[in-house]
Amino acid sequence: MRTAILLLALAHSALAMELHIQFGALERMLTEQVFTQEGRRYVHGSKSAKCNFAYLEKPQVRSDGGLLRIKARFTGRSALNVAGQCVGLGDAFDVVVTAIPNYRDGALGLQQVKVASEGKTGYYIRKVCESMQASLTKDFKYPLEDQARRILEDPAAQPGYKREVRKLTVPEIRVTNDALVLQVDFELTVK
Repeated sequence: MRTAILLLALAHSALAMELHIQFGALERMLTEQVFTQEGRRYVHGSKSAKCNFAYLEKPQVRSDGGLLRIKARFTGRSALNVAGQCVGLGDAFDVVVTAIPNYRDGALGLQQVKVASEGKTGYYIRKVCESMQASLTKDFKYPLEDQARRILEDPAAQPGYKREVRKLTVPEIRVTNDALVLQVDFELTVK
């Protein structure tokens, strides 16, 4: 009976729903799903590369005048191993990424990305920020449609009813003072 009432309520509800992902939850999601290597996200090389690596850690998500603002700690080195010593450039500093979140091809991405260091300058830092800006614009994608399907179609939630998500779209995304807000449209078919 509860399922029938829920289905009737869903049938009479508006076509779109708003999903508010508060920044604390967004930070935990990033840490669990993106910063997966001991709390780090390697953007170049790996943990085993002693002289040639780059990673981000400790993400903090906020709003910045309607933009998504992600602050993280960058540590990197671009050097050669000469007789067991790393010779070359390297540094550690805080980076601030500002961007407009967008939805395309089933994934959340970032557009109009700007990356800057917080309080430090120099040749290496400028090159790192330029590289990260291009990389985040092109490579950052969160599989929102796949995650929504996994959650909404989970057979364990209602074992007697198969569900199927269709026509999932996100026509609007905005950044408020405390959350990333997604307007989500989809069809849910219960079989």
